[in-house]
Amino acid sequence: MIDRYFYENSFSGFLSQSNEEIFGILSSNNNFNLVLQQKDAWLEEIPIMKDLIKHFSVGRIIFEYSIPRLGKRIDVVLLFSGIVFVLEFKIGEKSFLTSDVEQVWDYALDLKNFHEASHDKIIIPVLIATDAKERSYKYSPCRYDDKVFEPICTNNASLYSIIRTILDSNSNDNEDLLSWANSRYSPTPTIIQAASALFNNHSVEEITRKEASDEDLIKTNKFVIDVITKAKTNKEKAICFVTGVPGAGKTLVGLQIAIEQFDKTELGKRDLAVYLSGNYPLVSVLTESLARDKKRKEEQKNKKKYPITKARRDVHSFIQIVHHYRNTFLEKIKDPIQNGIIEIDESKIPKYKDDGYAEVEHVAIFDEAQRAWTQEQLSSWLKRKKHISNFPYSEPEFLIWSLDQRPDWAVIICLVGGGQEINTGEAGIAEWINALNNKFAHWKVYISNQLTEKEYAEGKVKQLISKNINVIENPYLHLSVSMRSFRSEKLSTFVHELLDLNIKQAQSLYGEIKNVYPIVLTRSLNAAKKWLREKARGSERYGMIVSSQAYRLKPLAIDVRFKPDTVHWFLDDKNDIRSSLFLEDVATEFDIQGLELDWSCIIWDGDFRYSNSGWKNYSFTGSKWKNIRANERKIYQLNAYRVLLTRARRGMIIVVPEGSDEDETRLPDYYDPTYEYLKQIGLETI
Repeated sequence: MIDRYFYENSFSGFLSQSNEEIFGILSSNNNFNLVLQQKDAWLEEIPIMKDLIKHFSVGRIIFEYSIPRLGKRIDVVLLFSGIVFVLEFKIGEKSFLTSDVEQVWDYALDLKNFHEASHDKIIIPVLIATDAKERSYKYSPCRYDDKVFEPICTNNASLYSIIRTILDSNSNDNEDLLSWANSRYSPTPTIIQAASALFNNHSVEEITRKEASDEDLIKTNKFVIDVITKAKTNKEKAICFVTGVPGAGKTLVGLQIAIEQFDKTELGKRDLAVYLSGNYPLVSVLTESLARDKKRKEEQKNKKKYPITKARRDVHSFIQIVHHYRNTFLEKIKDPIQNGIIEIDESKIPKYKDDGYAEVEHVAIFDEAQRAWTQEQLSSWLKRKKHISNFPYSEPEFLIWSLDQRPDWAVIICLVGGGQEINTGEAGIAEWINALNNKFAHWKVYISNQLTEKEYAEGKVKQLISKNINVIENPYLHLSVSMRSFRSEKLSTFVHELLDLNIKQAQSLYGEIKNVYPIVLTRSLNAAKKWLREKARGSERYGMIVSSQAYRLKPLAIDVRFKPDTVHWFLDDKNDIRSSLFLEDVATEFDIQGLELDWSCIIWDGDFRYSNSGWKNYSFTGSKWKNIRANERKIYQLNAYRVLLTRARRGMIIVVPEGSDEDETRLPDYYDPTYEYLKQIGLETI
């Protein structure tokens, strides 16, 4: 099982082999260039493990056990009946860095959450700095319900006494340890982790759950690749609409396809596919994360500096902001734009030569396609920014037109989230269908049967596609299982019922998920911050999120008008004041859509209030709240809270402030009914 580990054996089998033989097995199972640092580490770890294991008669040892969700391998795993020791070595180190402690804790949590044979085991993460001073160790029982201990920091000299103390203090079962190493590993990565793993040549099968969600992703990915292959073979144009529940992995599908096609191109040729999103925070965070990861790996590999600017250029080649992509094409044709009409000038159409340059890829993946702009919104923007008047196309029309200019073949993949339109000027899916019907009827259209549901184009998609004979339905184009909350696949349904004011259904669903996915209610922001810090372990990420209309949280030191730097907010550690972990800056639905946290704190302002007659919608203008009357804006606000309530993977705490009788903009009546409604659903209160 080279993919799972480099070496595995019983204690007795390990002791019977020479150090050279064990090193040879490790080296032969390593698919990458064996750098001197890794070689030296193994040569030190093997004798350390032999000195330790000779004291124990029964157990198994594993070197380099794969954790693909994190794109890393555990140095050593020691298996005793009922207890798993996760060992991370820092050869030659004299101190214990916080980042290293988080790393070994992450390994332990990953096994507990995603490795089937570890679900009921005691897991002990141990960080070993070989040259650190010897520490006295006092055994402390695990304080977490899932039996994952806090990391133990030690040197190799103290390792035996620590393991002996823990074994003597915990009862063991009689399980056969042979099956542990090959037990089902079903991870659920964050989109940042998934992008990194895919970029480093892991597959969807490796980094996702081997359950319904994983099967969905594999089937969807295969179907879309088949559409691309067919379009290329038959020299035709095709568009796929991939739908899914929040957190089902639509972005993951898009990134997988973009990276697969990117990898297949010949060296020096233009990329075959590009991943596009209008979600600036998502693209910014993903590109910076991948760039940092690439810089780190290149420097480890080559032992010299690798410029972050070069790493960013590498990533930018296949992941871009859709507006930049659109504007690049506009620059090439804007001379023929006269009186609001695009005159197609043959001299201005890109030439598709094999010279490493072309304006339009064969395959374009548009994430959150429902957020593409209407003609009115795009025309207004182009007039202000590009001095182009009376632009005649909506964004979907122009993007299809751009790909249609290829003389051979093209495929567009639209990743569509239902009920997630949160911006004025978003066209929704109807505009894509209208464009295909009216101007691009020669394109083949692939949809799922779910695209006809009410959350997509208000349920009018079936009517819109009825006159297009090139429509093909396939259920594989819908992702039905949320991966975001690996603890509870029913979270998105619970949020749907909560927002639809279906109290009984929400109560029932909460009863089903509360033991695995905590949702807590409070009136104290300080209590919420304390709860977040206590819940998070390792590098688990937490943060405060609010509605973009939450203007009256300033007394809580929250100013929604201050926009966080999303790259620092999502990627930096708790020592950076710009980080979400510092719990100072808040993100809104615009900052966090498409991204996720492990634990979230939602502060619920008076912009969206519960009442017996339904939700009341307000915006704060001047010095007072004003009713929102436009149905479209009401839908945006409802969807904003839908986004906020589905961002956390592990659990969330909701803060409904108490308000103040002395402040007419923050009266308790603006908050109390919402608090009581959430309490009535059964949420635990603190």
